[in-house]
Amino acid sequence: MSSLKSWTGSMVMLLALAQAAHADMMVSQSNDPEAPVSINLVGLFTQENTALDSVDAGRFSEIITPPVETKTVETTKTAKADVSVGPATYDARWLQAIPDAERTAALDCLARAIYFEARGESIKGQAAVAEVVLNRTQSPVFPRTVCGVVQQAGNGGCQFSFVCDGRADTIGDRNAWYVAEKVASAYIAGAPRTLTDGATYFHTPAVWPTWSKRFPMTVRIGAHFFYRQPIQTAMN
Repeated sequence: MSSLKSWTGSMVMLLALAQAAHADMMVSQSNDPEAPVSINLVGLFTQENTALDSVDAGRFSEIITPPVETKTVETTKTAKADVSVGPATYDARWLQAIPDAERTAALDCLARAIYFEARGESIKGQAAVAEVVLNRTQSPVFPRTVCGVVQQAGNGGCQFSFVCDGRADTIGDRNAWYVAEKVASAYIAGAPRTLTDGATYFHTPAVWPTWSKRFPMTVRIGAHFFYRQPIQTAMN
């Protein structure tokens, strides 16, 4: 700090001497365009020297230290990703890779539909039932929520028989419930629905509902036949 102050003081003195040496050559400062510059510089250096004397050593060090260049790292926000379980193989390894989803009413309703309607089926067969439930939520003729679809009643019965069969919905098979919850977790989290080609209905060979004669069947998986509603076309 003292060296910088000494340098500043020396500059002031040199400018003052230069002014004195050339004084006899100047007729008038008013017509000398450089005169105000030298005068102003002397004043500025004098003020600066006085100001520097009043600055403590710590603050002075901060002033003369050059700023450190920092690099700005660009970050991007990503939307919450869907569950990533790799290609759907519908086997034990696929189930284990499915993260546990947040426990919600929708998850519970979907898992119960899978458990009570298809727990005796393969993992693929249970996944197909999950697809039907979720496909219905996107159809204008069904409720818009998972629980609304599962619990829907009408025409003296229920869309899913376990809902109103008069028996307690007791989870008695913990292993089957584990599978049902895992499958439900995958589909609630956004697993692609590729098994049933948009099916919104299914039945077993034990019954042949009237709509099965009108709706196109998309696939049979295990003991279930899957159907989708006919595509409606505009009539002129």
